[in-house]
Amino acid sequence: MRDTGGKDVIKAFLGEDTEFSGTLTFGGTVRIDGLFEGKIETSDNLIIGDKSKVKAEINVGTLLVQGVLTGDVVASKRIHITSTGKLYGNIATPALNVEDGAVMQGGIKMLSGDEPKAKPAQGSPAPAQAPAPAAAKQ
Repeated sequence: MRDTGGKDVIKAFLGEDTEFSGTLTFGGTVRIDGLFEGKIETSDNLIIGDKSKVKAEINVGTLLVQGVLTGDVVASKRIHITSTGKLYGNIATPALNVEDGAVMQGGIKMLSGDEPKAKPAQGSPAPAQAPAPAAAKQ
């Protein structure tokens, strides 16, 4: 997710106060820090920022999860879930990195490098749902 000069190159950014619903298709690296619901398609890089809440079916090259993601993911290269990341759904990828403190609830299919891009296995459980917020005590 870096250019040859070692700097992050983000081609598009959905900020914290942004809400988007629909299909997002792009090349390069995109970062989402707001609310997104729909479908995301790219052979490149997607960053789910630490303040984001995303509910989507995702097909990407590389995925970095720092916020909350609900939905199934196919990543042709790698998925990295940071200590602040929460992923609720089924994933298929050849490389997975989950940091201490991260949350991953769902099925995992590890792909070999020569497999074509595939949806998560048929018969996999439905994507896990993010837990409901606890009710405030009065």
